[in-house]
Amino acid sequence: MYAAFWRLLPGPLWVRIITAVVLVAVVLTVLVLWVFPFVNELFVPPEVTVGE
Repeated sequence: MYAAFWRLLPGPLWVRIITAVVLVAVVLTVLVLWVFPFVNELFVPPEVTVGE
């Protein structure tokens, strides 16, 4: 899968590397800013209290 993705990227090696780094940064930013907070709302941990 990664080889196919790599072949789809345009340009010489240095352009492919920059493009791949930018794409990874964009994906991580979207995950941190929108996806993870949304998923966090769905999975609320139970409130547990430890002994009295």
